[in-house]
Amino acid sequence: MLFQVYGDNAVYQWIGWILVFCCLIGANELARRTKTGGIVAFLVVPAVLTVYFVTIYTAAAMGAEWALNNPTYVHMTSWFHYAKLYAATIGCIGFMALKYKWGSIGKSHWFKCFPFVIVAINILIAVVSDFESAIRGWGGTWVSTEGVTLYGGWHNVFNGVAGILNIFCMTGWFGIYASKKKDDMLWPDMTWVFIVAYDLWNFCYTYNCLPTHSWYCGLALLLAPTVANFFWNKGGWIQNRAFTLAIWCMFAQVFPMFQDYSVFSTQSVNNPNVNLVVSLIALVANVLALGYILVRAKKQGVNPWMQEIFKGTKDYEQAIARAA
Repeated sequence: MLFQVYGDNAVYQWIGWILVFCCLIGANELARRTKTGGIVAFLVVPAVLTVYFVTIYTAAAMGAEWALNNPTYVHMTSWFHYAKLYAATIGCIGFMALKYKWGSIGKSHWFKCFPFVIVAINILIAVVSDFESAIRGWGGTWVSTEGVTLYGGWHNVFNGVAGILNIFCMTGWFGIYASKKKDDMLWPDMTWVFIVAYDLWNFCYTYNCLPTHSWYCGLALLLAPTVANFFWNKGGWIQNRAFTLAIWCMFAQVFPMFQDYSVFSTQSVNNPNVNLVVSLIALVANVLALGYILVRAKKQGVNPWMQEIFKGTKDYEQAIARAA
């Protein structure tokens, strides 16, 4: 098994997973369907949390006991968590600017490449973290600032390369549209080819570098936007992903006990051999995805990044039919 979901807490672990999955889908729907919901979720709440984080770290630097014992300060100290939280939130704000056409930026053609840029940045944050683990723990283990034992080795390198390849699997950078109802930013050329390759790579990243969180942020968090895209929000996967990621990061940063020390906590088996297999699967998937994209682009005689290459496919046509 990939995770330690057996024993006395197994029922709670499965209940926790189902709750996270369902709540993320529900929160995404609330945030995407109305302008007010999006503003509250990605402008108001992050502003309040920023004040909270600054207050904690300032008080901790001054030696305040309450701050030094604060769960966020004790359990969520890694640079990665803050980088991911704010990068995802910036992505959400940019996506809202595009779908609501806020200001000159939201109406401009050049800003349509923003989704590619912010997703690439988010991927690179994880790639750097994978390579960091490889360097610090090569051939053995190292302990993160949060006290988690991580293995470093070829699995980190393979998945880091998979992440870099995944960036080039994003096609049709300027093919961004607002839906007719103005509730979604659509990227029709981001079909199942990219989504499957991304999900496998990102799951592997969480499995390699976040073994105590991967049950939730590597499975529930990835499946929530994917399920929404495949069943009722075709073409909106990248918005689904950004919204659910930002919401989850906010929750996890403030309530780390849910994942780290409660009946819902779930560990991966944290075995370097298992990590290697998962990493190889992610790498092969991304090699195949990029190869398919390049072959398809060559047949059409187009630049796969400047132009959309999946026109005519079921995924693309269903998504573009929703565009304004």
